[in-house]
Amino acid sequence: MTRAVVFAYHDVGVRCLATLIAHGVEVPLVVTHADDPAEAIWFDSVAGLARLHGIPVIAPADPNAPEITKRVRALHPDFLFSFYYRLLLKPELLAAAGRGAFNLHGSLLPKYRGRAPVNWAIIHGERETGATLHEMVAKPDAGRIVDQQAVPILPNDIAVDVFRKVTTAAERVLDRALPSLIAGNAELRPQDFSSGSCFGRRRPEDGRIDWTKDALSVHNLVRAVAPPYPGAFSLVAGRTLRLLRTFNAGEHSAVAGQPALLARGSELHLRCADGGMLRVLEAELDGFPLGADAMRARFGSDSLALRNAVSIT
Repeated sequence: MTRAVVFAYHDVGVRCLATLIAHGVEVPLVVTHADDPAEAIWFDSVAGLARLHGIPVIAPADPNAPEITKRVRALHPDFLFSFYYRLLLKPELLAAAGRGAFNLHGSLLPKYRGRAPVNWAIIHGERETGATLHEMVAKPDAGRIVDQQAVPILPNDIAVDVFRKVTTAAERVLDRALPSLIAGNAELRPQDFSSGSCFGRRRPEDGRIDWTKDALSVHNLVRAVAPPYPGAFSLVAGRTLRLLRTFNAGEHSAVAGQPALLARGSELHLRCADGGMLRVLEAELDGFPLGADAMRARFGSDSLALRNAVSIT
């Protein structure tokens, strides 16, 4: 029987672990992360699925610690798999797999190597992304590709919508690739890095809105960091405005140059620097819901000018 040690977290980890089990792969150990109390846990539990199947689970702070590498080697795995595991596995650990180590990445490699691939793809206005099963090597997301599956990014999709599509794509890619990996006849192809890109991690501060940007850029930022991510924000009259969901219907205003939040009847709209208009589906001011009536009551106006904060030194 084929044996695999699995490093996994998040929904992709759950679905891919389930796929291995469905293919009859023996999983003697699952390595995952302890949930962070400061993080919104909106996804399923790898540890829960593993325990349901009687698989031992550990959540070490450092998966590359000598004692972890020793434990993995003692299991004599044919494969190591990493499914949305958040830490880099070093060559000493990868070498424990007799037949190879493979990672499932949430983009169409070589595009969007690195961290937060779904969020970055939306920010850059991509119309598709996907999932890639690739060989793990010392450099992150750089190994040969086993298989890929594309998914569309629709104009008003938010990050969680796209992530769910990527999760399904990851499941399909692994299900399709496993028979050839197990049989030893999978055809791997090297990545062409000249057509690729690489991005780093994102922080909540990166959700700050730049009001000099056009409507499409603002909309892409809002949907890329929409809840359960931290959300796009700006300071308005000393208060924190969070735009949690916008809708882009391609509307334009005759007025350009001055971004503003506008109350139109019962609806909130956002006019951006290029005159592009976005409908605001969900917003907060200092943590409280902000709609058209609440804006009028708080600011006494149907229009609220939006400007980038200027630091005074």
